[in-house]
Amino acid sequence: MEQKNKGRKKVSLGNLIILIALIVLIALFYLLNPNFLNSYNVLSMMQSLAPYAIMALGVTFVIATGGIDLSIGTTCIAAAVIAGKFYTTGAYPLWAVIPIMIAIGTAVGLLNGILIAKLKMPAFIATLGTMMLTRGLSALIVKDPNIFFPTGTWFNNVFSAAGKVPTGLFWVLGFMLLCMYLMYKNRIGRYILSIGSNEEATRLSGINTDKYKIIAYVFSGCAAGIAAIFWSAAFPTVAAATGNGMELDAIAGVYIGGTSAAGGVASVTGSAIGSLMLVVIRSGLNFVLARFNINLNATYVTYVLTGIIVVVSVLMDVLKNKDEGRVRLDKKKIKKTEGGQTQSK
Repeated sequence: MEQKNKGRKKVSLGNLIILIALIVLIALFYLLNPNFLNSYNVLSMMQSLAPYAIMALGVTFVIATGGIDLSIGTTCIAAAVIAGKFYTTGAYPLWAVIPIMIAIGTAVGLLNGILIAKLKMPAFIATLGTMMLTRGLSALIVKDPNIFFPTGTWFNNVFSAAGKVPTGLFWVLGFMLLCMYLMYKNRIGRYILSIGSNEEATRLSGINTDKYKIIAYVFSGCAAGIAAIFWSAAFPTVAAATGNGMELDAIAGVYIGGTSAAGGVASVTGSAIGSLMLVVIRSGLNFVLARFNINLNATYVTYVLTGIIVVVSVLMDVLKNKDEGRVRLDKKKIKKTEGGQTQSK
């Protein structure tokens, strides 16, 4: 219990640090170009945030087990274009794309879970394979280069923005609360974190580790399907056979948010804040480069900064784990020494 409370305190402190860094970033971009916080750009950032944050929240459960899911980006786009194809052919009404997208994402997540938990494939290889699979299959099924979703409908108002109100943000907050409940108040989260800390010890304690690893990947895939809904509502023209790179942004948000790459420690709110930080960086750089007429591609600069931030975040996590390991080892040595002295007496 004491160790659990310490873990939560570390996560809370990490969230506070990330939040302060986010506020500093926003203030810096505003000082460099006040147009950064105009109402149009704020709305645009919130629309972009929704799909990335939902994917990040979903894949947090996978990373908490010590795994990885590289297929979430292509799964998101595959779910969007396949469901969109059903809609544009007139075979299904617009509301039907919602369960279709979620079902596609969940199916891919289940496939990942079986490959990794039951067939013992490395998570990196398994999800790399399903990433290519979903990308290719979506292009073969859809056959059109682009799928067009409607604009100005209830679909856009509910899942993206209604006028100047970013409705997608409210869905993100709701999904974040659900993830917090599952991670911290439910046995699913407890077992997932336990698997990430020590899978063999968890298995020996009688917990079905395969089952909960599959649940983690199914949830990640389901989140990718949900993200497809928000992506389609925010960006009605969806290109088939794309999605590469989306998973890296989502995973980067998770690492920046304080979830351990080694597993066992997860920050749900940190994943959401980390995703927002990346959206702010991407948008802010566009405004800063335009303000000072700097002839650089903001996307590439964002990649550089994101890479640096992720490497630093993961490195800090690795160093922290090493220090904690040394402390535990020193405590064991002290106990052995004290035990030996007691016996000699």
